[in-house]
Amino acid sequence: MVSGRDARIPGLAQAVFVVGEALVDVTVDADGVERRQPGGSPMNVAFGLARLGVPARLLSSIGDGLDGQRIAAHLRSAGVKLDDVSVEPGAVTSTASATLDAEGIASYSFDLRWDLPTGGSVPTECGVIHTGSIGAVLAPGADRVLELFRSACADVIRSFDPNVRAAITPDRVAVLERVEQFVSITDVLKLSDEDAQWLHPGKDEEFVADWALGLGVKLVVMTRGARGCTVSTPSHRITQDAIPTQVVDTIGAGDAFMSGLLAGLSRWGLFDALRGDGVSVGDLSRLAELATRVASLTVAQAGAQPPTWAEVRSAA
Repeated sequence: MVSGRDARIPGLAQAVFVVGEALVDVTVDADGVERRQPGGSPMNVAFGLARLGVPARLLSSIGDGLDGQRIAAHLRSAGVKLDDVSVEPGAVTSTASATLDAEGIASYSFDLRWDLPTGGSVPTECGVIHTGSIGAVLAPGADRVLELFRSACADVIRSFDPNVRAAITPDRVAVLERVEQFVSITDVLKLSDEDAQWLHPGKDEEFVADWALGLGVKLVVMTRGARGCTVSTPSHRITQDAIPTQVVDTIGAGDAFMSGLLAGLSRWGLFDALRGDGVSVGDLSRLAELATRVASLTVAQAGAQPPTWAEVRSAA
């Protein structure tokens, strides 16, 4: 009887191990109405993956109070497995406050605590590790995340979304150095055009994509808001148009896109193509359309509420 990674069945979704912050979003809309709901970029990605039928496991850091319980219940509702070490008795759960303007565009402020226990490894049932945002750059937890990325087995796909938060880590040079440490060992990189401009001011989007490919990334996806997205590999570069959507708010849009991208790679068995000769142009187009649709369905609702796989299929 085989076990671990050798037991994977071709055609079944590969499980994803997500590492990073889980917090409570405190949202104040244009009318001053406040809502509290689970958030945090990596947590949103794990939740979105599970909603799309991909087994997801989250390593994070939350307290055991009301906010932490809210996060844990939210994850359970989608079927995400929350690692036991993620809950710290007596700790305060981090919060992010988002204020929405009349167009539903969010601006953020944060009250954060981020650390992880030393040691640990990617669970054997997970063929992918994903991280990004605050968890990848905020000390001391960011060092633990980088250790996990570096120590993962060679056959584990590494996925990264810098999701820059300049209000939290304003030192661009230091953040770029840390981002490059992740990018140099990353297989799948997703970043926004705003991330690209902040990390490489004055450089165009093609320069940033080529920078990442030059560091060894196999798949680079750049979201461009209303201009859609671009997808780049060492062999191909394509553009996907945005899907016209009535936007309620943009909270979690990038995370929904990321979960859609990973879900397509996982459900369609494309990780092996990444390891080998690369993903075909046709499959790149399918991936870009799927991720864009997942994001468009998310921004059409209030808060980070990504769709299920059935909802995505019915909207196609």
